[in-house]
Amino acid sequence: MPKMKTHSGSKKRFRVTPTGKIMRGKAYKSHIKTKKSPKRIRNFRKDTELAAADRKVVATRLGLR
Repeated sequence: MPKMKTHSGSKKRFRVTPTGKIMRGKAYKSHIKTKKSPKRIRNFRKDTELAAADRKVVATRLGLR
């Protein structure tokens, strides 16, 4: 049986930490920044953990299952 291929879109958007968490970037950070506070824009830089409901699908696409 051939190896499974990693989903190209997923590998660009998610990363896996050494402890196995799947991290994602935050949304709403790219434009219309004039109405967003500096604190809010600063917090968009940080990655956040993927929601539990999405973990199974993304893990499969990254070849972790």
